[in-house]
Amino acid sequence: MQPTSLAVEGTFCDSANRPTEAKLGPATTGSEEQSIYRLLAQQVGERGFQNWFAGKVRLKLDGNLLIVGVASPFLLTWMQKKFASKIYATAIACVGPSAEYRLEVDPELAALTSSAEESQQKSASKGTSSGSVPFVERKASAPSLSSSNKNPAARQSNPFRGRRFADLSTFIKGKSNQLAYIAATQASDEPGALYNPLFIHGGVGIGKTHLLEGFYRRVRQLYPALNVVYLTAEAFGNYFSKALQERSLPGFRQRFRNVDVLIIDDIDFFESKRNFQEELLHTIKHLESHGRQLVFSSDRHPRLLTKMSEELTTRFLSGLVCRIEAPEKELRLEIARQRAHKLKTPITEGALAYVARRFTSNVRELEGAVNCLQTCHLMTGQKVTTSMARQVLADLERDCIRIIKLDDINQIVCSTFGVSEADLKSSRRARNISQPRMLAMFLARKLTQAAYSEIGDYFGGRNHSTVMSAEKQVRKWLESHSSIQVALQEWPTEEIIESLEQQLLAS
Repeated sequence: MQPTSLAVEGTFCDSANRPTEAKLGPATTGSEEQSIYRLLAQQVGERGFQNWFAGKVRLKLDGNLLIVGVASPFLLTWMQKKFASKIYATAIACVGPSAEYRLEVDPELAALTSSAEESQQKSASKGTSSGSVPFVERKASAPSLSSSNKNPAARQSNPFRGRRFADLSTFIKGKSNQLAYIAATQASDEPGALYNPLFIHGGVGIGKTHLLEGFYRRVRQLYPALNVVYLTAEAFGNYFSKALQERSLPGFRQRFRNVDVLIIDDIDFFESKRNFQEELLHTIKHLESHGRQLVFSSDRHPRLLTKMSEELTTRFLSGLVCRIEAPEKELRLEIARQRAHKLKTPITEGALAYVARRFTSNVRELEGAVNCLQTCHLMTGQKVTTSMARQVLADLERDCIRIIKLDDINQIVCSTFGVSEADLKSSRRARNISQPRMLAMFLARKLTQAAYSEIGDYFGGRNHSTVMSAEKQVRKWLESHSSIQVALQEWPTEEIIESLEQQLLAS
């Protein structure tokens, strides 16, 4: 019998045996392999293990992926139908909720099976309802299950740790994120029926990944038979690159185009990467045509992803685009309060209010500040007061200061508006040049200590009155809620400035 590359894999495969993604990770060690066999034996029972797995399969844990090698395509299909849930339960016991599994034909095991044995297996499976199909013992044997391995304490020990996904129920809601939360909850209730694709964007550290992980977890709970894939854009690109190198693109496409729900975080990673964008576009087209759910996140609105293809951008815009803004004061206060409660930190309301006032840009900094106060409490044994919080966090604020230079502003503005540095500093007065130039001067005054004359000199040798005029003009745009054209669409000046500031602070 010739070796084959047939494989079935999944987070959880439905009756159609549709595969899901694989995880890359370190190879299985000897002790881990023994633990996997013990856990599998507990799931399938001693008799089932001896009949079907002991000496007849190869098990390997690759990151979050449990790989089960079998001897033939026939056995692969049959064991998928009979033991899929048991193998999946074993994978969860090894790795945790993020576990996945794959059944594949092992070429070495396949080489040991004759065509006569394969026909015997087929005939036996047709006439046997109990599932105990005869199988010839293989040379590749599983670790023996000794009496010590059967010890209850040994069964309870678990040397594997896996990713824990956030839950939508723990997402703290406020005015700044309410729309995105409601959209994620409703779309996860009926995948593919409401908002498709669902695109969530906003600055760093304000809850996008929490919503995507919560979406993944909720769909898995409500629809355990669905094939749900969550990964970052970088991971998608890595899988694609590996498939190109190994000339296994058909397998890559089968893996990602047979899912029921595809969730990709940080989609802005694909900017300027044309090959990745093209592959993603074809994947989206295929999944949309079959009514599958798509969820994406980015640090910017799709229209501000200026180095993304127009066709991809329009696909993102065809569903529901939700923006998460920086948390308002009330939300920051509630986040700080719940974080302190979780850490069991005794802290006054005044100290919590101080933290909420001082850390305004994102949730991560806010939680980090509370973590510092918790450490201070453990060191001193005292309740955290406002004066203590002010003293402890002063050093943290100083260390977190981001020094923004004129060069930084120049690069971000040019990138966002698609203009060259030479044009931005030139004497051209075309609208598509003058507006970005005035915004750059406004940001330079707001975010740097540079004088009017220094800013004017940097942006093409202009005098200080030109910079003052630009600053005044931008303030008028903000007061009148005027719009600025970016690419082919008009955007509120306030949103453009906020996006530019977030990019500058995050870069």
